[in-house]
Amino acid sequence: MNRRDLIALLGSTAAAWPLGARAETSEKLPLIGIIGATTRTAQGQWWATFVERLRELGWVEGRTVVVEQRWGEGRNERYREIAAEFVRLKANLIVTTAPVVPAVKQVTSTIPIIFALSGDPVGTGLIASLARPGGNATGLSMQQTDLATKRLEIVRELVPGLRRLAVMGNVQFPDAVLEMQTLEHTAKTLGLEIVRFDIRNGDDIAPAFQELRGRADALDVASDPLLFANRVRINTLALDARVPTMHDFREYVEVGGLVSYGPNNAHLFRRAAEYADKILHGANPADLPVEQPTKFDLVVNLTTAKVLGLAVSEAFLLRADEVIE
Repeated sequence: MNRRDLIALLGSTAAAWPLGARAETSEKLPLIGIIGATTRTAQGQWWATFVERLRELGWVEGRTVVVEQRWGEGRNERYREIAAEFVRLKANLIVTTAPVVPAVKQVTSTIPIIFALSGDPVGTGLIASLARPGGNATGLSMQQTDLATKRLEIVRELVPGLRRLAVMGNVQFPDAVLEMQTLEHTAKTLGLEIVRFDIRNGDDIAPAFQELRGRADALDVASDPLLFANRVRINTLALDARVPTMHDFREYVEVGGLVSYGPNNAHLFRRAAEYADKILHGANPADLPVEQPTKFDLVVNLTTAKVLGLAVSEAFLLRADEVIE
């Protein structure tokens, strides 16, 4: 099944079932509620891999399980509304990503929660520990703060003579704050000057780039739903300012960012389906250890490098998992 077919399958999941039929079926079959942090366009392909893995494990929509999906559009109030809806529908399980989990926990302390992505679930207080998360939430950690140092090494390799590093992130998103702090600490130990740009809403992005001009040799973007939704805009502004960018997610590089290094998100969403399988078979989320990534991607946009006048070595290109030209 190709990516287009997967997204079509995911998009048709809720639409294929009239409300009455879904309500009737939900009395007989377990109900999985999916809360996408942003939009179907931005994250639909990740959730498609989750649904595909569910099918492989025997959880077939309409036969052995009911899957209801909603999109939060990056708004906390929307996350709470959707979570409350799933509580009313008596969902057996809610699957989402780290930005949504606090809102879900405000609504329910009993329905199991799986997070397919989380930058640092212990550091941000989502769970008690990786080995024994406790409470009603478990899932997968991206090691976002651990990988910040690795990303800094990569951008230093691509930008010779790097002296001033800009760091941009949504300060209302705990994972981004931790990542920015880690980058700042590591950069200072390397003798780099740090220029920090705190983002709180989309209106802060353009003014940040106006301040950035001439003040930094490269920019590291700490991703969250807000900045992810604005990734095209961020990369357009960065190219206009002639600033190389480093990212966690390959999706930034696909729309003009210079380079990304991080876990393969599609793989993490597939593994989240395996958590769902265990919980639907009776496992307690409090006892399921939070797992870490096993597959990482280094992606570089050679077209962007050429626009910025950066020479990417053959050795770097051979290490890359994907080169976009």
